[in-house]
Amino acid sequence: MSMHHIRTRVLALGGSLLAGTIAGPARSQETITVTGHAAVDTANGPVGGQPGGGLIRAETAVKSTSTVSSDFLRRQAPTENAFQLVSLLPGANVATSDPLGLSAGNDLSLRGLGSDEIGYLLEGMPLNDIAYYTGYPGQFADTENLDRISLSQGTGDLDTPVINAAGGLLSLAFRDPAKQAGGLVEGSYGSYHTSKEFVRIDTGELGHSGLRGFVSYSHSAADNWRGSGRDKRQHIDFKFVRDWSDDSRVSLIGTWNDAVTSGYKQPTQGDWKTYGRSGPDNYDGTYTPGDTNYWRLYQQPYRLFYIAAPTHVRVTGSLSFDVTPYAQYGYGNTPGGTTLPTTGLYQGNEALPDTLPARGAQNGQVTVVGNYQQASDRAGLVPKLTWVWGNHTIMAGAWYDYSDDREPAPFSLLGTDGSPSDIWLNSSRSTITLGDGRQLLAQNTHSIAQVNALFIGDTISLLDHRLSIELGFKEVMVARQGWNAIPGATYRTGVNSAEPLPRAGMRFQIDHRNQLFASVSTNFRTPSATTLFDSFDPGSGALLNRAATGLRDEYSISEEIGYRRSGDWLIGSITAFNYNFTNRQIATVIDLNGVLTGSSINAGGQTSRGVDAELGLRPWHHLSPYVSGEYLRATIDNDLSVDGDLLPTRGHVAVRSPAWQGALGITYDDGIVFGSAAMKYVGPQYASFMDDEKIADHTQGDITLGIRLPTLGPAKHPEFRLNLINVTDTNVLSGIASPTTNARDVVGRYGTVIAGSPATYYLGPGFAALFTVASAF
Repeated sequence: MSMHHIRTRVLALGGSLLAGTIAGPARSQETITVTGHAAVDTANGPVGGQPGGGLIRAETAVKSTSTVSSDFLRRQAPTENAFQLVSLLPGANVATSDPLGLSAGNDLSLRGLGSDEIGYLLEGMPLNDIAYYTGYPGQFADTENLDRISLSQGTGDLDTPVINAAGGLLSLAFRDPAKQAGGLVEGSYGSYHTSKEFVRIDTGELGHSGLRGFVSYSHSAADNWRGSGRDKRQHIDFKFVRDWSDDSRVSLIGTWNDAVTSGYKQPTQGDWKTYGRSGPDNYDGTYTPGDTNYWRLYQQPYRLFYIAAPTHVRVTGSLSFDVTPYAQYGYGNTPGGTTLPTTGLYQGNEALPDTLPARGAQNGQVTVVGNYQQASDRAGLVPKLTWVWGNHTIMAGAWYDYSDDREPAPFSLLGTDGSPSDIWLNSSRSTITLGDGRQLLAQNTHSIAQVNALFIGDTISLLDHRLSIELGFKEVMVARQGWNAIPGATYRTGVNSAEPLPRAGMRFQIDHRNQLFASVSTNFRTPSATTLFDSFDPGSGALLNRAATGLRDEYSISEEIGYRRSGDWLIGSITAFNYNFTNRQIATVIDLNGVLTGSSINAGGQTSRGVDAELGLRPWHHLSPYVSGEYLRATIDNDLSVDGDLLPTRGHVAVRSPAWQGALGITYDDGIVFGSAAMKYVGPQYASFMDDEKIADHTQGDITLGIRLPTLGPAKHPEFRLNLINVTDTNVLSGIASPTTNARDVVGRYGTVIAGSPATYYLGPGFAALFTVASAF
């Protein structure tokens, strides 16, 4: 351990260091010299000094923001995804399908707003699926490479390149490459034959060029914790940085991800109450002819490559220029088991003379795989200028985004063992081909979306920088065009939207420890791409889903007012918020030919009000506690139109909106021995708009234990860590996968009986343990 002499105002307690900054003309500077031990970890330098164990830090934004730092991230299971890593923050309601984070079955809602209402960024590059707005946290980045994850619970920033951030913004930042050559190696093994191998190489400064970078590679795999199947993931992250004088920098960042994950079935409440974690709601481990529930029919492959070049240039002392160009490619398949008749097939509404092979057919039906391919190309640019003029800081910029999505839905025959010939569908020969050479398709869509946005803002500093007022305006224009080549479908559709989005905020620094803030912002979101297209049943030619291009954009106004304290001992905040929505869009899932496909429901108006709070202590005798909580009241403002009648939903509590959430954490880290314990409570939440079906409250507890050793030869501070996840092994439904309008039959306002249908859920994961060995070199 190295010895540090720190010349600042500090408080020494039990050998730990608590640093504070003296501010304000009324205070004279104190100088105390304290000698202490600095904890050093295997990855990025000192650890153990962050408030709340790295779950909180001093914030200065005019809106609510919470941040988890590398101090917290480095103690977590290295397979956990970004949603799991922010689950203790106020307002973050995380539902997962597996304990170790590899499955694509995850959901994050903030203040009752789902993951499709949240923007996702990696150093200024958008990570959302532009067609459906969702984010896939298992693809984002390896935890070992992250410096911090910030969560803005209310809205994104003025220059944020997303169009669905009414629920907030999840922003990830890579660690900077080390200035000295070195690296990190890590290996993990645990429950369900889970393994992860990770290696990162830091180049250090290359010659005298000022350029430095890192490249990492990881491989992860795990058996499904319930049912059959195994997930596999390969991942590469990189970042190169060139700094030069006058606060200028250019970076090159990128991510490559290649994964095959097995989906978990999403049970109804009836399934769960009858079978619990086992039974027919799991996928089958062995294949029998006619079985559409065999696990190999549900393997989901996906491959992506993202690259961006965030650049900041100091042009003059008062003028700076920022630009973030980015490009993205993704390709994957979401298959599912289904059946087709051996004769009487349809392509759209066109009857076909073709006959399917009768091998394995039962009652004239043959088991096939219904595929849902997606190939996506995307590129964009976010330039902006920032000019300091007197007490004004003026920012002006633009955002342009172009995306091209191709989504055919072919079918595949099965081998004698029930396996699809090629889950990646690299060739049309692996799919069912008609006599005229065409593929048999449930849909064949192509969409292009273009986003143009202009924004301008002014930050006014007053009262000797104690008062900051922010004013901003953003005009967003979205053009989405779609083509559907299936016979009988509307061939070309499109929507164009433009919305003015003003905002304002203020921050008042009462003194160097206490701060008030307030903001009002507007957001909007266009309907997802699924609303553009008709779809048909290939077994009957019947129309399953009609294009709905007349849907209105969601629009919301959100207000926040809050108080923060950043003292010698205590860091905390409390925020009151209010949202008003029109044309509120709720993410759901529809079944298209055996494939679960994302869609949305227009839920009309909604009002959401509540309070967020979080509190963390700086280390005291190496202990750092943290607590957070939320109260939420979200109600539907109008009746919902269903099947030509009105469902009496006015005044009901909105779906995915628990009234109470709370988290508690405690961390110990003396530089050698470390550990943490955390608990998250989520209250009951409704799964239907009629409030006639809900899930009970649930609590999950996690524990971490570890030790760091002195340097041993080339191994710098090797570390041994044990992560215990869901230590109580609670058997619960962790979240709502697909809400329903009404679970029971209801008489509408006009007297029609509106039939009920059950919602589906994420079944909460069981206990898991993961042991990790890591060392820098």
